[in-house]
Amino acid sequence: MLAEDPDCPGSLGIAISEAVEDAAQRKDTNYSLGSVLNHVLLHQTVIGQEAIAQMKLAGAFPDVVIGCCGGGSNFAGLAFPFVPLKAGGKNVRLVGVEPAACPTMTKGTYAYDFGDKSGMTPLLKMDTLGHDFIPSGIHAGGLRYHGMSPLVSLLHRAGVVEAVSYPQLKCFEAALRFARAEGIIVAPETSHAVCCAVDEALKAKEEGKERVILFNLSGHGHFDMASYEKYFAGELTDYEHPEEKIHEALAHLPKTEVAV
Repeated sequence: MLAEDPDCPGSLGIAISEAVEDAAQRKDTNYSLGSVLNHVLLHQTVIGQEAIAQMKLAGAFPDVVIGCCGGGSNFAGLAFPFVPLKAGGKNVRLVGVEPAACPTMTKGTYAYDFGDKSGMTPLLKMDTLGHDFIPSGIHAGGLRYHGMSPLVSLLHRAGVVEAVSYPQLKCFEAALRFARAEGIIVAPETSHAVCCAVDEALKAKEEGKERVILFNLSGHGHFDMASYEKYFAGELTDYEHPEEKIHEALAHLPKTEVAV
């Protein structure tokens, strides 16, 4: 990758390829895919189960459930336990928030693709920007993945969950507002969920409606202070991945034949 592009910012897809390559050379090592796969999402749903119990203690139920979305496990961990309640008639929206620089659900396609750059993983049917996709070096590093969990993708395509995307400057602005109000500095990834929660609250205010908003504060930003310094210094910029680059990466999707 560096031989082709010395300034390559890297990607999670490349990191997975590197990890698989390293594991394949060791007899005592196996590699297990995580983040986007079913067993990880199932493990994470303890978050949503606890949230439901906490909402009962508060005597409330959310109108909207929000989580930042990179590979899908963080969002699914909170939102999936609400899916059967939604199917049972509860009026609740489930919103996954992704960066505009890596718009997997909002601009990707639903197809079989590899989970890594080199094509060493099994094929997964998911919302994808193409395994060749190299996102820009935005500070929400955990959200820079070309694909989305097959389960999240399926529910997105079925209209059960929604997807929105935000530029990073708007997210940092929301993170600062949250820090000044709550005294909590959130990670750049989490700022996407905060930003969406702020928008939902302002929309409710404009409409004169009462709305219960639940979002996942998935990580603190104590190790991301350099990105906040760059924000204050005006060194961060918004980046929206060009349509032509997305189409270029999607052109390299694996050719599959599915038996009917």
